[in-house]
Amino acid sequence: MTYCLGILLQDGLVMASDSRSNAGVDDITSVCKMEVIDVPGERVIVILSAGNLATTQSVITELREALGKAGADDLHAAATLYDAARAVGGMLRVVVARDGAHVSPYGDATGSFIVGGQIGGEAPRLFRVYPAGNFVEASARASFLQIGEAKYGKPILDRALSYGSPLDEAAKLALLSFDATMRSDLSVDMPIDILRYETGSLSAANRTVLEKSDPYWRALSNAYGEGLATLVERLPRPPDWRS
Repeated sequence: MTYCLGILLQDGLVMASDSRSNAGVDDITSVCKMEVIDVPGERVIVILSAGNLATTQSVITELREALGKAGADDLHAAATLYDAARAVGGMLRVVVARDGAHVSPYGDATGSFIVGGQIGGEAPRLFRVYPAGNFVEASARASFLQIGEAKYGKPILDRALSYGSPLDEAAKLALLSFDATMRSDLSVDMPIDILRYETGSLSAANRTVLEKSDPYWRALSNAYGEGLATLVERLPRPPDWRS
């Protein structure tokens, strides 16, 4: 399994994904789930993927091979992020239609994606592509999208994140969302690919890969755990409910 998160903000986007891929307890690998397709100064398209690894990798490979061919699947020619999301969903349908019947006797052939970025003068946009190839768009009212093992990392985002959150604050919350997920779900693990995109920059340069040994990751996780413990100590004690 995996966990991927996209956050739409007034100031830009935060995109993050883990790297755990497993086909059983004795077949665990580390795979990058973040694909960046960009033309600096013109467009940045970030694609996060979850689900059947063979399916999602086929979708990404087909889209890569379509670049520069000026077809409906050419993300370099997409006029809007909506067009890019439609291309990802359409390619997912193609791959599942081609391979699904062969894969289904052995497991689920489907996948899902988060597509975010900015093209030209359009504002940054963020979409979740479902296994059927259809998709929904994030908004100021619903500013983050998740795929994969989403439930453990959602509460902190619901409580502390808003469309107006600063980019760096949202990046911290994204990483804490991953920290919470990894503590409760062994199918999600590091390294974490994370990208902070600033509106209008049309650059994917602010991207990194965090390992467990990364000093910032360790400091953030430890400080958060210690802070929670301190907060619980300061909360009011429950009353005596004995009658």
